[in-house]
Amino acid sequence: MKTDFDYPKKDLIGTVVFRPDFNNFETINANQAWSLFFSGGQDDKGLGQEIEFGRFFTNLLIAIGVTGMLWAIYFTQLG
Repeated sequence: MKTDFDYPKKDLIGTVVFRPDFNNFETINANQAWSLFFSGGQDDKGLGQEIEFGRFFTNLLIAIGVTGMLWAIYFTQLG
């Protein structure tokens, strides 16, 4: 039986982006980026393989930013 679980102890404690099997030059999708963000760099598959979660969080962040800007513009014009 062949296992791929032969990492040295120092590689298991560190973040996923510094492990030898993580390709630093490979493009990651939004889902992997949000998984790394929410887990503090520990897990890039925390949200699963579905790309909808990544798109949801990206669109939510954009909506919060746009709403904040419109809120600031509207209420600074009233004062």
